[in-house]
Amino acid sequence: MKVDYLYAAATVTDIDASVAFYTRVLGRQPDDRPMETLVQWRGISNAGIQLFRDPARAGNSRMTLVIADVGKARAALEEQALAPGQVQQGDFGRIAQLNDPDGNTITLAEPPKNHP
Repeated sequence: MKVDYLYAAATVTDIDASVAFYTRVLGRQPDDRPMETLVQWRGISNAGIQLFRDPARAGNSRMTLVIADVGKARAALEEQALAPGQVQQGDFGRIAQLNDPDGNTITLAEPPKNHP
């Protein structure tokens, strides 16, 4: 199977509140609203992010955003009045995490400098 594109998805209770939050995290408005219960950002590196309104499952999603400098990204989020956790050294690289309004976890991951 050849995969042409990939979306990370989060389930949320309130689409409008979540769009406002993710717009601040990503620094831009969503690209599409293909359905009343779905909003998506395309072209985030080679992938996208989707938010689905599904109150019964909200708060149980996780996504990882791989970035070059977790400290710099964390500082930028703090400037947006968001509250990422402290930078931690993981087994593979450095990470920081934050939760969206429903408690979905977003991990910011910085691979080691020698990683391809």
